[in-house]
Amino acid sequence: MSSNPTPSLEQQVRILQEQLAQAQKMSALGELLSTTTHEFNNVLTTIINYAKMGMRHKDDATRDKALAKILGAGERAAKITHSVLGMARNRSNRMEPTDLAVIIEESLVLLEREMSKYRISLEKYFDNVPPALANGNQIQQVLLNLLINARQAMENGGRVIIKVSHDQESDTVDLEVRDTGPGIPPDKLRRIFEPFYSTKSGPDETGKGGSGVGLSSCRDIIEAHKGRIRVESSVGVGTSFTIKLPVAKAAAPVVAVTGAVIENQQSTT
Repeated sequence: MSSNPTPSLEQQVRILQEQLAQAQKMSALGELLSTTTHEFNNVLTTIINYAKMGMRHKDDATRDKALAKILGAGERAAKITHSVLGMARNRSNRMEPTDLAVIIEESLVLLEREMSKYRISLEKYFDNVPPALANGNQIQQVLLNLLINARQAMENGGRVIIKVSHDQESDTVDLEVRDTGPGIPPDKLRRIFEPFYSTKSGPDETGKGGSGVGLSSCRDIIEAHKGRIRVESSVGVGTSFTIKLPVAKAAAPVVAVTGAVIENQQSTT
């Protein structure tokens, strides 16, 4: 007969929270692997097709065109690899001064073709801002999630606007991701950060979306950064997520701790 005491309710809740956190991490990793594999497949298809064309045709003009396309695809593959390696640099829970513009550019490399396929244009507005105190890998998970959500919201094309600015009053680096999609109704907006809640009916044709852990994971990550995340949405206008991260001070990196205020607001504009 086991002598191990039955875990208290508080211990059981803590265990379930840890299991949920692990599930969220695995979901983010699966999303990343899916996106990266899809992008590499596009690059390989381009290389193979133009290599075949160059082998079929003997004239210099066709071969030069084929080689140029192969070179372009190879350079894109190198950019994707660089982005993935950038995400792999920091797998711990430690935070350090982080340039959000670099994180954004590396993320967009992975989604460039997907955005183009669905006729999504990108606009970037980067102010001269100080580094944020952040775990780059975790912030990239949040950004990829928001960008994929924005793309899925605009089935017939649209715009994604990404802004980085410095809020001197709160001493935060602010990252905004805004789309021109259909917006989120108020009754759903207040629930979007709940674990396993989703406004989607299921994965789309790319296999993404519908798990409901995405925005809950984003909230947890921002909480761990002692930051804030705010959502504003107007039906028929679009949705905007703003992340406020503390500015990095001239000090040694610190371990992430939890404790944040999550704001969930409906836009009045």
